[in-house]
Amino acid sequence: MSADESVIGGLAGRYAVALFELTQELPAAQAKTVAGDVAALKALIQDNESLQKLIKSPVISAAEQAAALAAVLDKAGTHDMVKNFASLVVSKRRAFALVDMANQFNALSELSRDEITAYVTAARDLTAAQIKSLKSELNKASGKTVLIEAETDAALLGGMVVKIGSRMIDGSLRTKLNSLKTALSEG
Repeated sequence: MSADESVIGGLAGRYAVALFELTQELPAAQAKTVAGDVAALKALIQDNESLQKLIKSPVISAAEQAAALAAVLDKAGTHDMVKNFASLVVSKRRAFALVDMANQFNALSELSRDEITAYVTAARDLTAAQIKSLKSELNKASGKTVLIEAETDAALLGGMVVKIGSRMIDGSLRTKLNSLKTALSEG
């Protein structure tokens, strides 16, 4: 693993590595299910403000947090390993780091499959053809299978920003205009 690709570390990294190592002992189909459930847990937390408040609140007891999160995960049909992991994290009062743990777990999973995620922010929604072309170019440049997570930000005015690993390529019109403005004001 090169320094460019390594984003695993800290508290979240230790938990992510532990979960990742446990999934390596599972049959491939179950390991894939666990990875999907970890991604679903991350999305669930990010998309639900009430759940974010619940897991980040220092006034709600660990037992109450664990019970609430267990109920949500049971309803979602989450794999037992992910439920047990979340329960452990909550019992250790580390629930605030669940999203970071999921991100780092995902990075480890991608690395083991020789994949990497590119986070693309564009001024307009990208078409399927544009995503396919971008993915092809990034596959060639990185030597890995690139997964694309795209979002739109009209504030970019035009172009896109691509973050892949620790690298960022900023081809947005906003940045180019700001650079031109700076160059003109110094001259």
